Amino acid sequence: MMNAKQTYLEATYYIDCDTEAITFFARGATEGAESPKEKAVRLYYAVRDGIQYNPYALTFSKEDYRASGVLRKKEGFCVQKAVVLAAAARACDIPSRLGFADVRNHLSSPRLREILQTDVFFFHGYVQLDIEGQWVKATPAFDAALCEKAGILPLEFDGVHDSVFHPFDRQGKKHMEYLRDHGIFADLPFEMMKNVICAGYPHLAGYIEQVHGEGDFHSEVSSDLS
Repeated sequence: MMNAKQTYLEATYYIDCDTEAITFFARGATEGAESPKEKAVRLYYAVRDGIQYNPYALTFSKEDYRASGVLRKKEGFCVQKAVVLAAAARACDIPSRLGFADVRNHLSSPRLREILQTDVFFFHGYVQLDIEGQWVKATPAFDAALCEKAGILPLEFDGVHDSVFHPFDRQGKKHMEYLRDHGIFADLPFEMMKNVICAGYPHLAGYIEQVHGEGDFHSEVSSDLS
């Protein structure tokens, strides 16, 4: 019988940590790092800033959530970026699991707010990494370039403390609120994600694929602030 730790090291359909793309990425990001903590920190920043955040990457195609595929595209929204970090960690023998929550997001653009018709992001994804026997949360969603444009503090990660969204931005305005927790998983619960998103955005249920790829969030955020 597989023990709990081994469960969080296994390759899965989405967390395809045994693929050449993921192993190459993980080796490059952690070159010279010795401890699991140092490797985890290196991987976090490689995913946070090496994969551009794009909420328009939302799709209901299972293939678009495989870590190796997201890595090749170098863009994705929070769930896709979390899957990449989880896969890269497992490739470095660091147990990882995925967490999901609904959040009220104050970092948006007029176009995205019009499309979603709410400021709630349903099924936001993050990662938990087992570092020296302690599960630590890591949220690699917003890249540093986007945070600079939006005037918010980029999330840092030290491998010891949880990296979760700041409640306020640099100006003291509301940034993120956690509303509902959906649990922790060894792999992406695709059907659950799809159901939660369709329930949260019922007007988009048959429109998701049309929205996919139709927008430049970085430019929209810059324009909104100019």
